[in-house]
Amino acid sequence: MHRPLRMVWHVIVYVVLVVSALFMVVPFLWTVSTSLKADQYVLTMPPQFLPQPLTFQSYVRLAELLPVGQMFFNSLLVAGLTTLGQLATCSMAAYAFARMRFKGQGALFLVYLATLMIPFQVTITPLFILMRYLGWINTYQGIIFPGVFSAFGTFLLRQSFLTMPRELDEAAFLDGASHLTVYWRIILPLGKPALATLGVFSFMGSWNAFLWPLFVARDVEMMTLPVGLAMLHGRWLTEWNLVMAGTVITILPMLIVYLLAQKYFVEGVLMSGIKR
Repeated sequence: MHRPLRMVWHVIVYVVLVVSALFMVVPFLWTVSTSLKADQYVLTMPPQFLPQPLTFQSYVRLAELLPVGQMFFNSLLVAGLTTLGQLATCSMAAYAFARMRFKGQGALFLVYLATLMIPFQVTITPLFILMRYLGWINTYQGIIFPGVFSAFGTFLLRQSFLTMPRELDEAAFLDGASHLTVYWRIILPLGKPALATLGVFSFMGSWNAFLWPLFVARDVEMMTLPVGLAMLHGRWLTEWNLVMAGTVITILPMLIVYLLAQKYFVEGVLMSGIKR
């Protein structure tokens, strides 16, 4: 490709990327802007992108209406423990499917993956009945436990573990290592990118979860942020500056988690599908 044509192509690519970035960033900026507006300026025409005057009254009123601190703690606890649980269970299952050999391995893995085709709405009723029999309604363990296991997470980590040389396992076994030692000392350190990818997906999914916490959490003190913020939608009138303030509070932790794990996240996405 000649240099002028290459330059034109690069310009087109950068323009498309900038426009795509604006489509993703502008809604978030508008959310922040609306959360900093006074009530009378939220729905003014033409819309004001820069709040005038700028006020944090929406955040103060939100804290007065709802126990935002407790809800934030609930969401953080549920998302954190769910993420740790998924990393533990999915990595162990992925190690068994990727590095061990046993009868019926392929068929069992296919059956496990087939559960991804079952909508959560189908299983929510028997799952709720199980939680009631266990006495876990309106408890942290009732919200956390069903999300600890993930067929998608197992598949993602299995694909990553398959790319690792088997010579590492064989050398470790010759030195007297067990499967637990290989899993802990070799596979997990090498699988950090995939683990970070699953961690981000798990944290985001658990942090944004609405339907299951809505079923299990009965008291306001047990509600997570998405469930609590749903209470702000009025029947006749919704104060959008309050809703946007809650949305900003909800988005910030996910943004921080992604930025911290960005390097490993990108590596994990690139590596997780290399091998069969």
